[in-house]
Amino acid sequence: MAEARCPASCGELIQGWIAGGEKLISCPINWYSEVEVREGAAAPDERQLSRRMLDKVIKHFGYRSTDLPPLHIECRSTIPIAKGLASSTADIAATAVATARLLRQSLDETTLAQLCLQLEPTDSTIFRALTLFDHHRGECCIPYPWLPSLGILILESEQTLTTADFHRRIDLGHLMRQARQLDKSWRLFQLACRSHSLRRLGEATMLSASASNLHLPKPDFESLRRLVEQQDLYGMNVAHSGTVVGLLIDRRRHDPQQLLALLDTAGILLHYPRQYLTYLVEGGVS
Repeated sequence: MAEARCPASCGELIQGWIAGGEKLISCPINWYSEVEVREGAAAPDERQLSRRMLDKVIKHFGYRSTDLPPLHIECRSTIPIAKGLASSTADIAATAVATARLLRQSLDETTLAQLCLQLEPTDSTIFRALTLFDHHRGECCIPYPWLPSLGILILESEQTLTTADFHRRIDLGHLMRQARQLDKSWRLFQLACRSHSLRRLGEATMLSASASNLHLPKPDFESLRRLVEQQDLYGMNVAHSGTVVGLLIDRRRHDPQQLLALLDTAGILLHYPRQYLTYLVEGGVS
């Protein structure tokens, strides 16, 4: 038996057309998919992508399925699906590492990324550091060694949107028209990392969220922006190919219950009936 876990992501800190292609920086949070791989029959409700990942890892290490006993995958996760919380990446990345451990092998981050990308676009939560990542081809991978102390109040709407559906709706022209704004967002993000400035980080995420809102509007986006300014929050981030919104807060200065009361009074929670208080964590599969 072997286990592994991978964090979810509250959307992305930034995402869009950056440095000549579509890239993202995920926002890993303290919400995990935990996977156990052990001998046994497959469960009837097994997640198909997890099984495909298990088979890929077995093949990667030179085994055939007939060399091994039947393997059972147990995925323990409460991460909502199709909301932009990186639930699928968390599942398959944790499955990959748990399978490797069962085989008494290991996977470095680069190899793990390559395996995940063979199945689907992949969030950069698989990397320990905050990472600018080409989530389609993996051709760009720039880590930023700063872990901000950041609270995130997640607002979840009833709407769902799969990554595949998002890419059917958004064409290259949409992304390239926002390239200048995303370049500014990326430069602000890099400045935030160099200076360890949560204010600059919030500016970067807000710019990226605003660009995303032009082609994937979030309910009450402008009201949320005003609340960020009025309550002196660090900023706001969104799922660029999903439906959740994150309010970036200082856990020492901001009272989440007070913020929720303000959101409720303003009628904003009618669009976001579920809320979660989380915080930014180190990424990577553990």
